[in-house]
Amino acid sequence: MTNLILFGSFAIFLALKVPIGVSAGMSLVIYLTTCSTQSLSYLATNMFTAVDSFPLMAIPFFILAGGLMEGGGLSKRLADLGSAAVGHITGGFAVVTVITCMFFGAISGSGPATVAAIGAVMVPAMVEHGYDKPFSVALIAASGCLGVIVPPSIPMVLYGVSTGASVGTLFMGGFGPALVLGGGLCALSIYISRKRGYKGSGQKFSFRRLGRAAVDAIWALLVPVIILGGIYGGFFTPTEAAVIACVYGLIAGALIYKELNWAKIYNSLVGSAETVGTVLIMVGTGTVLGKVLALERIPEAIMTGMTGMTDNKFVILLLINAVLLVVGMIMDTTPAILILSPILYPVAKEFGVSVIHFGLIMVTNMAIGFITPPVGVNLFVASGMTKMKFTDLCKAIVPFIFVMIAALLVITYIPAVTEALPRALGMMG
Repeated sequence: MTNLILFGSFAIFLALKVPIGVSAGMSLVIYLTTCSTQSLSYLATNMFTAVDSFPLMAIPFFILAGGLMEGGGLSKRLADLGSAAVGHITGGFAVVTVITCMFFGAISGSGPATVAAIGAVMVPAMVEHGYDKPFSVALIAASGCLGVIVPPSIPMVLYGVSTGASVGTLFMGGFGPALVLGGGLCALSIYISRKRGYKGSGQKFSFRRLGRAAVDAIWALLVPVIILGGIYGGFFTPTEAAVIACVYGLIAGALIYKELNWAKIYNSLVGSAETVGTVLIMVGTGTVLGKVLALERIPEAIMTGMTGMTDNKFVILLLINAVLLVVGMIMDTTPAILILSPILYPVAKEFGVSVIHFGLIMVTNMAIGFITPPVGVNLFVASGMTKMKFTDLCKAIVPFIFVMIAALLVITYIPAVTEALPRALGMMG
């Protein structure tokens, strides 16, 4: 009866289109006032404790850094460099889109931000060079998913806070999955481009042009070097790296490239504040909901149910992936990670899956959720910015979803993809 009240009220609020963070909070209020021995202060105290976290401070600063660097022209220069390197080959502009999204992901840590920043540059360029619009928009939506796989990553920060996993180790573990996913998207893009006759830029490859583009983009290329080099060199924490990224983005955009003005700075600050406010509400209520589920022994019940069905590690991981893919279709990344990671990780741990490996499995699933209807946020961002019908985009995204699921299976069943680099650097026991 207790679980029915908790989950039933949560489902009713969601059906009424109440924001998910508020839905979780209201369902907890109902639970605490009707079924629990805890008082309402339990909710307030634990919400405060959940957001009073030093690692969580990285989220607003990474979001702000991405906005400042987009407004400062760094994304355009990354796209120009990619075009000079591979734009001349068949499908070159599609490959440039994937690679540029990987680089910008190492700046912003956000999927939707990557779609907005790179899509504004690459979609018009691809259409101008003969690519059809549905393919171009679908590609940018799918490539934007790399924004949360390439370190630094906001979902990885959330997972680390939720499970106690090292955020720095998660960042390092993200390089392997990023290469697998990025390689899969590049291969699909080249295949479709050859099949449909999409050509390159028509310009011959020139080392001189590549050199000029590289020099122009050097300040953008230094961002991931400074952020990741500083973290793994022991100079600063991921949270401090996010602050440094903001300062760097401000200096590079305003003083070096001179494209960042007061209006763009204001828009970046407002957009970051709005996003962070929403995220922190979900972090607070989602964390408390996870604790209540633990009190009600829901994780143990799920683990017993799954292990009762099978003791095959392969099948268990397949079931977990299926659950996460479905959740990614209907729930935002933040509450999904905060609520499900304490529930599902103990199940995976029973079968010898490390906290880092499972974290990357979970983040990859959530990344795929960015492009799966009906709540695929990358689809909404790409559709809105290009004025393309959402239904047409949903059709065009299907091949990319299949490729990303294939990459997910590789990441799931080959632990070395996520663990090899952290182990080589002595970051895992």
